[in-house]
Amino acid sequence: MNSKKPLYSLTQQQIIEKIQVNIPFTMLVERQWQDLFFNSGLNPEIGLAAEALDAFSLSDFKGFADRFHNRNRSITIHGPFMDLSPGSPDPKIRELTVSRFKQLIDAVSVFKPKTVVCHAGYEHARYGFCKEKWLEHAVDTWKWLGKELYDRGTRLMLENVYETDPAELMQVIDPLDPAYIGYCLDVGHLASFGKYPLDQWLNATGKYIGQLHLHDNYGDHDSHLGMGKGSINFDPLFEYIKRMTKKPVVTLEPHEQEDFIASLAFLEQSDFLSLFS
Repeated sequence: MNSKKPLYSLTQQQIIEKIQVNIPFTMLVERQWQDLFFNSGLNPEIGLAAEALDAFSLSDFKGFADRFHNRNRSITIHGPFMDLSPGSPDPKIRELTVSRFKQLIDAVSVFKPKTVVCHAGYEHARYGFCKEKWLEHAVDTWKWLGKELYDRGTRLMLENVYETDPAELMQVIDPLDPAYIGYCLDVGHLASFGKYPLDQWLNATGKYIGQLHLHDNYGDHDSHLGMGKGSINFDPLFEYIKRMTKKPVVTLEPHEQEDFIASLAFLEQSDFLSLFS
């Protein structure tokens, strides 16, 4: 994957000031990605998967946090999710999940992010048979983590992944305190795994939206394409953002640099900056 610094138009540079761009910490430690993020002035959404939490120290994290903060860059964090289950009926799985989140909390104290995104975690195909018990445990887990993060100056955002309709997600979010916890609407996940159109999700979840994850696909695979390279119609989302009093944090989630460039061009053509005026 090419990490050469691209040339941006003035409008694209202004867009960059307002958005986050995803980068796993395990990639950020590589020199070419440091050059891209620091030289281009990108605001990172740093992925802290289990590998990063185990392999790097708080001192390692602080070194990067300081470099971003000294450049007046804003940081958001994406928490670990692989094989974790905040509502698992197995107490050992929940114990492991909480253990990973405790590592996340320590890292948050160093990075001082605006938000921390975690997958809400409900999958009907896996947990439908124990739904009520799963939800009970998950709400307890998220209440605890949300308060811990709030006490450290940040806000937890729960993201949709395999939830097929907004009602599934709202069962997790509705019982939570919106002062501590909001909703990260992932438009690409909605298109890949959801069964309802974007406008219905917005109507059902809009009051909780505090963050957006933007990428594209054709509805058959979570391919994280650049915006405009798939079949997602972003117009309902942009119209909704216009009406929002408190604007959400916006994160681009490309998996290739060319898809980041495509998303920037798409936002420029869509008059993205006007949504925040």
